[in-house]
Amino acid sequence: MAFLLRHRIQSLIRSNRRFYSILSPNSTTPLYSKEKTRAALSLLKFENNPEKIVEICRAASLIPETHLDRIVFSMAISKLSQSNNFSYIKEFIDELRSSRPDLRSSERFAAHAIVLYGQAGMIDDAIRVFEEYHADVIGSSSTGSVKALNALIFAFILAKDFKEVNRIFLEFPKIYNIEPNLETYNNVAKAFCQSGSSSSCYSVLAEMDRKGMKPNTTTFQHLISGFYMDDKEEDVGKVLEMMKEKYKIGQNVATYNIRIKSLCKLKRSAEAKALLDKMLSRTMKPNADTFSNLIFGFCVEGNLEEAQSMFRNMVSRGCKPDAVCYFTLVHYLCKGEDFEPALTLCQESMEKGWFPNYGTMKSLVNGLARVGKVEHAKELVRKMKEKFPRNVSQWEEVEAGLPQ
Repeated sequence: MAFLLRHRIQSLIRSNRRFYSILSPNSTTPLYSKEKTRAALSLLKFENNPEKIVEICRAASLIPETHLDRIVFSMAISKLSQSNNFSYIKEFIDELRSSRPDLRSSERFAAHAIVLYGQAGMIDDAIRVFEEYHADVIGSSSTGSVKALNALIFAFILAKDFKEVNRIFLEFPKIYNIEPNLETYNNVAKAFCQSGSSSSCYSVLAEMDRKGMKPNTTTFQHLISGFYMDDKEEDVGKVLEMMKEKYKIGQNVATYNIRIKSLCKLKRSAEAKALLDKMLSRTMKPNADTFSNLIFGFCVEGNLEEAQSMFRNMVSRGCKPDAVCYFTLVHYLCKGEDFEPALTLCQESMEKGWFPNYGTMKSLVNGLARVGKVEHAKELVRKMKEKFPRNVSQWEEVEAGLPQ
């Protein structure tokens, strides 16, 4: 017995050393949980080999208990599904569920596994995990898991299988004795809206009324977005009136933001800006999302002056632009051959640790060289080589093409 125990301990030590070498090849010091997850995230960004992706995830001992772990899970699943390596996804998730009794019985992990299968488009496996969880854990319990049901509906939304959402919503609560909650109805409304069947949301509201369940701002945001997408602007007005008169829910910043975002997607950014003016006239404080949506809208429409004006307005009102906001502006300014303001924004972004992607940076570097800003172009190349040593050869090619 002592021999077997000693052998087992030595085996674990060897396994741990191998995992440390995967996540931190230049260190012999064991990593803490968060350090392992961060190391895994960094490695996955540049890894495409399916076996190594799974090995990195195993080494990090991921569980969906933290936001960072869930990000790593999601990145790994995205990479494996994009390369059609679905067997690796199933192997990894099922391995976790079978080797960790605590995870197999965890409602939270079951819900997360269901969503990951939905993200990969593996809907049969999403249903399988749902059914196994109810059979193994809940058993003959009088009440099923609404969290797992909501995860399953969301999984089908991710997989864009909207017809199946309706079937699950109608059948599964009865089969598994689950009482739908507000999140369930909101997910179903979202599915109807994303499938071009926004008018069906009225039946969702009617069902909620029958159950004595009051919709919230999120419910109406889905409806507003769906009606704009289906070009049913009259229904947008009806929803806003319904919110105010029937449910006593006022328009808040989130409601205005979804209207602004929807109009910008329809390339009606001038109308979206009028909504911003309306917010300000009501002394309602817009947030970073408000301005980011408008900046994106004006950029897509080619109105770069208005986009830059929105950015200045955003900063002056104390709203902090995020990385995506900077990247959007730099990309479209380069596209519009407005390289000097693109450089200024790019430098601001890099000072915050946010570096635009290779395509945008290459466009900016070559554009600066064309307008006589060769030294600035070379400085950007130097910073990119320093920040991303893996891409040095790519940047050396770009540098070789610059005027000497």
